[in-house]
Amino acid sequence: MTIKTSFNCILISLLLISCSEKQKEPEKKQNTTNFIIIFADDLGYGDLGVYGHPTIKTPNLDRMANEGQKWTNFYAGASVCTPSRAALLTGRLPVRSGMASGKHRVLFPDSKNGLPAREITLAEQLKKVGYRTAAIGKWHLGHKEQYLPTNHGFDYYFGIPYSNDMDMVSGLIPYWDYWQQPNDSIKTEHFNVPLFRNTKIIERPANQNTITTRYSDEAVSYIKQNKDKPFFVYLAHNLPHIPLFVSDEFKGTSERGLYGDVLEEIDNGVGKILKTLEDEGLAENTIVVFTSDNGPWLPFKLNGGSAGLLRAGKGSTWEGGMREPGIFWSPGQIKPGVVSDLGSTMDLFATFSKIAGISLPEDRILDSHDLSPTLFDKAANTRKSILYYRGTEIYAARVGDFKAHYITQGVYGQFGEKIEHETPILYNLNQDPSEQFDIAEEHPEILQQIQDAVAKHNSKLVRGEDQLADRE
Repeated sequence: MTIKTSFNCILISLLLISCSEKQKEPEKKQNTTNFIIIFADDLGYGDLGVYGHPTIKTPNLDRMANEGQKWTNFYAGASVCTPSRAALLTGRLPVRSGMASGKHRVLFPDSKNGLPAREITLAEQLKKVGYRTAAIGKWHLGHKEQYLPTNHGFDYYFGIPYSNDMDMVSGLIPYWDYWQQPNDSIKTEHFNVPLFRNTKIIERPANQNTITTRYSDEAVSYIKQNKDKPFFVYLAHNLPHIPLFVSDEFKGTSERGLYGDVLEEIDNGVGKILKTLEDEGLAENTIVVFTSDNGPWLPFKLNGGSAGLLRAGKGSTWEGGMREPGIFWSPGQIKPGVVSDLGSTMDLFATFSKIAGISLPEDRILDSHDLSPTLFDKAANTRKSILYYRGTEIYAARVGDFKAHYITQGVYGQFGEKIEHETPILYNLNQDPSEQFDIAEEHPEILQQIQDAVAKHNSKLVRGEDQLADRE
């Protein structure tokens, strides 16, 4: 072998080694930010470890809050399921879309309508720039095919179309009496709720004993299948809404009892999702948000959650009905800390649009604010107020630190009858989050400021046609 030949062989060998090393380099992650919303059902402000619960262990959600941002003044768009979900996905108060009603507060299995096609969902917004989109879990924006997620911008759907306590089997004892039974007597087969994959029912009744883990596993699978494309996953658990069910792995594991078992299984699924993002090299360009649709359903006692120091719960316009945990996580993007600025689930529409580089629709009024300056730079955001609708009426309004109640009303036999207050009740929520001490007499100028904000809102309000009133 000549010196020249030997040199060529060495050169070829070095090139082959170099190519081999390049092949072993990890794939570069995409530059586009992915989005995941994990949405609980009927979770109270005080139900997570990081929000102060002493016995429910939520290490993965606690980790999200510690590594990301924990918001302490974060609100759902309504205090019950259907309007709250419409608010999140459209970035609009549900009174604008018609997904709020003075007759029925939510959609039922015999409801005629659903989210109107004219509404632009967050999924449809993100698809404008090529996102892959999945809705997993509870929908509750219309069970007929034209209203399902696959007709509202989602490429894939796996979940139930309404609440997990609906479609009770006929012949059982009356609804409210049913819940007086021991938990062992409450069976998943008592609720003939359908489980959909896209537009087809694949299981009926849905096996709710395993559904929480199946939802989380579906999300993990979708992430892995779409890791090379920008994606949006909307994972809406149908728990801890009653009836409570849990898989064998988590049954009896929580000091809090069955309700705690359920939350700890949800938290375990959050851990699976975070690990998948890290394993796939997606953690630093994915934003994960955890929150809930409304507060705890208090009449169910130990099978309902806790609003912590907040007053009342689901269905009400007291703080316990609408203020929720709000956790944002994205290592390297989101500046860690505790945020006391006002925020709303409706703000995810404008925030994700800004991050993804999509212009907001100009043909409609949005109630969504861009939170990205706070998320990325801890700068103050532009949201300064919260409106508390019950159905199609404004019951209360918050501007800055202060909240005025124009109407108060109990729910489910709790917290009193409907009262229209000639002089609104006023609270400083930063000093009195439990809404105990009325300061209206001392601050008429603040009541006027809040009233001016409400009047400005009303002057531009165009109400959507009621989509909840009609039933078969």
